[in-house]
Amino acid sequence: MSDKYLIFGATGSIGSSLALQLKESNQDVHLISRNEEELKTLSEKLGFSCTVADVLEDGFVDQIKSDMADSNVKGLTYCIGSIDLKPLKRVTESDMNQCMKLNLYSAIEAIQGFQDELKKNNGSIVLFSSVAAQKGFTNHTIIASAKAAIEGLTVTLAAELAPTIRVNCIAPSLTDSKISQSMLKSEVVAEALAKAHPLKRLGKGSDSAALAKFLLSGESSWITGQIIGVDGGRSSLS
Repeated sequence: MSDKYLIFGATGSIGSSLALQLKESNQDVHLISRNEEELKTLSEKLGFSCTVADVLEDGFVDQIKSDMADSNVKGLTYCIGSIDLKPLKRVTESDMNQCMKLNLYSAIEAIQGFQDELKKNNGSIVLFSSVAAQKGFTNHTIIASAKAAIEGLTVTLAAELAPTIRVNCIAPSLTDSKISQSMLKSEVVAEALAKAHPLKRLGKGSDSAALAKFLLSGESSWITGQIIGVDGGRSSLS
């Protein structure tokens, strides 16, 4: 029975970068994404097992478990996110419910599903927030609320699951990724957003993935309950 790391959102910028970095460290990974074509391509490229699953649908955890009957979960990363931007007056209950389901409720369901294995293996959980959870930006009511909830979940679970499971959270700023392309399609806007960061560039998936890899590893064995910014200095210096 092999130890495996789960990557939810494996075809995203951060998830795919993390999968590659874990492959380079000779770790075994099970990839999860709803994008079947991209997932199968990534799975074949890296030689990792995978499950096509949508975390918005019931039974996604059971679906993953049925594909991993002979595996032992050592770590879990929930790299799924969204960019839901609207002025307050246009925010609906449906907007909030869907964003919370994607970012928070399904993360909880995933952790519940693999909690026993993670406990047995002194595992590590890595969640993802956003710089917007702590630093105010206009039109971020939906996503900032959901990601602030993830930060609350992180510290709660870190306390509840200690000492056998560590739980940490990465809070990136804007990353050059598929979900951010609508914001970055204008070169002028992209340049302005990059300059809003003290390090004068947008994030890359590999930036956050490198920290996630560290937090999954034994090298971070005395780190839990932390919200760590990977944001080019935007949360504290601008």
